[in-house]
This record gives sequence, C-alpha cells and structure tokens, in this order.
Amino acid sequence: MNNMSEEEIYEQAKKRVQAKRGFYRHLFTYILVNIILVLVWAFPAGGGYPWFLWVIGGWGIAIIINFVEVFLWPKGSDQTAIDKEVDKIRGEKR
Repeated sequence: MNNMSEEEIYEQAKKRVQAKRGFYRHLFTYILVNIILVLVWAFPAGGGYPWFLWVIGGWGIAIIINFVEVFLWPKGSDQTAIDKEVDKIRGEKR
C-alpha cells in the first residue's frame, strides 16, 4: 500500500507537472529552431546538401527520450512497482 502523506503526494504531482512543462518547452524550442535552420538552408544558399536533417534527427532522438522519461516511465513509477510487489508478496504469505 502506498502510505504517502498529502504533502508528499503534492510534491510528487508538482514534480510531474514541472517535468511535463519542461518537455513542452523542449518540444517548442526544437520545432522553432529547426524551422529557422530549414529557412537558413533554403533561402540564402538556395538549397544544397540538407545538413539540417542531422540536427533534426539527433535532437529528435533526444526529444523521444525526453517524452519516454516524462510520459511513459516517470520517476515515481519505481515506487508504484515496488508497492505492487510488496502487496503481491503479502498476498502470497497469507
């Protein structure tokens, strides 16, 4: 069972909200910077080798990792998994 106080629940929720906001800021920056890079590539030079794809790809991998950390495997999920295992073990001992 999860024996967290209201204050601990609030702090965990606050951290999750901050992580989500951080992800959205990261995503917005990614989109904005890459639009600028594509424009820098397309207009003054008239095209050529699409070097901006290296930035989009590399940074895109970082965005995916950030998404997974924030939305799929949040840091508090370890405690949830431990709590489930404790309940399972307690159920087996009965």
